[in-house]
Amino acid sequence: MPYYRQVGEIPHKRHTAFRKPDGGLYAEELMGVEGFSADSALLYHRGLPTAIVDAVAIEDERGPIAPNHPLKPRAFKTHDLKFGDADAVTDRRRLFGNADVTIGFVHATRPSPLYRNAAGDELFYVQGGSATVETIYGSLEVGDGDYLVIPTSCTYRVLPHDDDGVKLLTIEARGHIGPPKRYLSAKGQFLEHSPYCERDIRGPSEPLVVDGTDVEVLVRHRAGLTRYTYATHPFDVVGWDGCLYPWVFNIDDFEPITGRVHQPPPVHQTFEGPNFVVCSFCPRKVDYHPESIPVPYNHANVDSDELMFYVRGNYEARKGSGIEVGSLSLHPSGFTHGPQPGAAEASIGAQFFDETAVMVDTFAPLELGEAADASEDPGYAWTWSGRGPGA
Repeated sequence: MPYYRQVGEIPHKRHTAFRKPDGGLYAEELMGVEGFSADSALLYHRGLPTAIVDAVAIEDERGPIAPNHPLKPRAFKTHDLKFGDADAVTDRRRLFGNADVTIGFVHATRPSPLYRNAAGDELFYVQGGSATVETIYGSLEVGDGDYLVIPTSCTYRVLPHDDDGVKLLTIEARGHIGPPKRYLSAKGQFLEHSPYCERDIRGPSEPLVVDGTDVEVLVRHRAGLTRYTYATHPFDVVGWDGCLYPWVFNIDDFEPITGRVHQPPPVHQTFEGPNFVVCSFCPRKVDYHPESIPVPYNHANVDSDELMFYVRGNYEARKGSGIEVGSLSLHPSGFTHGPQPGAAEASIGAQFFDETAVMVDTFAPLELGEAADASEDPGYAWTWSGRGPGA
């Protein structure tokens, strides 16, 4: 995260003796990225964060992924996915993936186990419901429209608030996720042209100290999954400071950038990750040239796959295609796509679009997971022509 935060008790100088009431030392832990050369945080534990008593390999049950072949645009309905009594970690279902990112969905209704992703940062988008996310840095409350960034190797668990649970789009990177660099000054402050800033961001505000012994933590790493058993509870941090921590940003606080004619997707960019970007399409005044066409023009994704998650309102360019709230569309590189027939004409003269969507553009092709197979709308590819194969 681009700015400094201090929570709880810390000593005046780093790497100096910080003593407990009984005279013993708190255990200092540096959480840092890019080999001591980028953002970090210093955390102070009551117990040793290194003390494990067991480590067991766990089978990864995500299932295989397969290429988008034959190559075609596809649509998916997340409400067709069945979850039962699910948690936000072990029951998330993989929709798409490649070597850079895994994208999934889960409707969680029960607490998750303690979990740590040591392969990369995670980004959640809350499509509905609410939850408390407990972390080694403290707790965060999340609800509809929130993005939550969880840095690599941050131990956390997700506690849904009620029987309705929480619906999450999950984005797991092989690397780090943050604000686009063009929004930030050389010293990390959000610049004036950024569509959001520090005032819009929520981070942990107080420590979360939990007692416990022989505590299990599920860890994802480059080789798979391991379940550690820790001698003491990882949530024993009495204080921390630094610029690396989980944080929340709500999509309603994104300030859309508009113009006299249609603005391209980069104006909607919200996050960047390794070989992918995330954009927020929000309710906004649309193009105000007297002859402007507000919906997107036909375009070819020559270097990226475009995945759109429709979360609120009515998406003007997709009317007549069966797209609804909770749907996803995938328009792959190598396929020219654009508005549905009649959408361009119908949009002329529009003053405002009431639509909210989250877009993930990847610079390597997305392959299809088992959840994509289980939720695909088989007729979507033919909605531009009105005819299916052989018709």
